[in-house]
Amino acid sequence: MGLWVKTNRLIKWAFPKYTWDIPNNANTIYLTFDDGPIPEITEWVLDLLKEHDIKATFFCIGDNVEKHPGIFQKVIQEGHAIGNHTYNHLKGWSTAKKEYIENTMLCEKAIQQYSNNDGHGSKLFRPPYGKIKSSQARLLRRLGYKIIMWDVISMDFDKNTPPKKCLTNVTKNAVNGSVIVFHDSIKAFGNLQVVLPEAIRFLKEKGFVFDKIS
Repeated sequence: MGLWVKTNRLIKWAFPKYTWDIPNNANTIYLTFDDGPIPEITEWVLDLLKEHDIKATFFCIGDNVEKHPGIFQKVIQEGHAIGNHTYNHLKGWSTAKKEYIENTMLCEKAIQQYSNNDGHGSKLFRPPYGKIKSSQARLLRRLGYKIIMWDVISMDFDKNTPPKKCLTNVTKNAVNGSVIVFHDSIKAFGNLQVVLPEAIRFLKEKGFVFDKIS
């Protein structure tokens, strides 16, 4: 599986045990943010979400959680959901199963530690790059994780994708139940700070409501 802006039905059919979208009757969509927490950037996202009264889901890298625990705790305090994105942003296709699971558990440990063990040891997992071996996925599911992929990805992390195209990737493809990927990362911020406010405005005007993944 590579990266695609809009996940097609064949992919969803071929990998039914992954969550690609969340069908519902309330016109709800799900904003997700990968790779944080990062100083200033994650905080900027949190301020924007608060301004619009939106709850989202943050798939955190364990190393970043340990480096920036105060920002991580702010994500939780403001009512957002937390997901595991491995400790070191590992690519599953090129990582042995044992190493991949151990790295994921390191991230889980950081999440538990810095959420003060208040139930935010998340069982949501998103594989970095969207690349995970079936053997890795099976074991994570046995450990109680839900593997959350996406229906739409903004491509904000790609410096060859200009902001206008990132915005179009979201606005032309988001539908009821879409799980939409952005990144609260240094690499993505140039696009993110332009695209996210406009995407939220557009989606609200289209009548979508927002929720976190549970």
